Amino acid sequence: MSTSAAKARDATPTPVARPANSGFDTFLQRLWPLAQARGISRATFDAAFRGVTPDPAITALTRKQSEFTAPIWGYLSSAVGGTRIPRGRDAATENAGVLAQVEARYGVPREIVLGVWGMETNYGAFKGDKDTIRSLATLAHLRYRGDFFRDELLTALELIEEGHVERRELRGSWAGAMGHTQFMPSSYRKYAVDFTGDGHADIWSSTADALASTANYLKGYGWVQGLPWGLEVTLPEGFDHKLYKTSFSAFSSAGVRRADGGRLPSSGEARLFYPAGHRGPVMLLTENFDVIKKYNSSDAYALAVGHLGDRIMGRAAIQADWPVQAPRLDKSGMQDVQRRLKALGLYNHDADGRIGTGTREAVRQYQLRNGEIADGWPTPALLAKMRAGS
Repeated sequence: MSTSAAKARDATPTPVARPANSGFDTFLQRLWPLAQARGISRATFDAAFRGVTPDPAITALTRKQSEFTAPIWGYLSSAVGGTRIPRGRDAATENAGVLAQVEARYGVPREIVLGVWGMETNYGAFKGDKDTIRSLATLAHLRYRGDFFRDELLTALELIEEGHVERRELRGSWAGAMGHTQFMPSSYRKYAVDFTGDGHADIWSSTADALASTANYLKGYGWVQGLPWGLEVTLPEGFDHKLYKTSFSAFSSAGVRRADGGRLPSSGEARLFYPAGHRGPVMLLTENFDVIKKYNSSDAYALAVGHLGDRIMGRAAIQADWPVQAPRLDKSGMQDVQRRLKALGLYNHDADGRIGTGTREAVRQYQLRNGEIADGWPTPALLAKMRAGS
């Protein structure tokens, strides 16, 4: 090696090994001014993140949400099957006094509160054992769902700073949801209730506090007392599927009947919902269904909460058969449908391959334009028609 080459070698800085979590450390450095602006002390901030590193298991979990990816009949079978109904009935009996008081105070039926409790943690059987601060920090660092988890993380720090909770109490799901009914920190801050009067809204250990907090949450989002969440119905031969949202009395006049033989409510409005297209069960949903969706935006989740509550109270199972043998679109097919709907000006969301409210409404509008049964359900036949330029 020449002298000049050796000098050049010696002049080249030796690479410095970067810490494995340097990106996370930078995230925390950028988070501190935002926390400080919310009144969080440096001591609280440092104590909250002492020893915290990103959770590698969470990245994979962000890609899997069964209520959006599983066939709705499979999701409901899992959600409302097994021991969940009998366990719910046991929970209703064991907590009858509290549930009666909660229903009287907040106007939310006990079966809906039980449905949420059953869906979220199987009546407290598994509330999650992950460190909430670590989970939220991981998701915020990933920028999963934009700033949502960053803001939830800051709210969690506020709860610690203001003495609402101890740092060690903050345990829950991988997504940062906590307690018997899986409140996010912002929901805890706004809706958590000290129902027992012991000075602490304890959604982790106090069933009474958790159930009251859940009812308070639903009431806060506009639960209408006395209105059902939804009903399974049957449609008459030759039904005009253009009829979508109207009063119960108008649906009754159009020949729509409850599947269980009961009478439709005498007041209130509802809309038709075809969970798996017009060849499967048909529902009438009210604004209370949308309130349940404030807990989780999935139609399948809200349907499961309502149906689980009904079954706990001894009401009938969904009676119509699910179209389990009908051809279904895979994710890439759904994305193709969404892109084509977007090109037609009917859909303004990402082509994520999930059948959510926006996709259903866009499909319904396309079907109306093309003289088809407007059930809002995307099928391979519909995609073929779109590709053919119809």
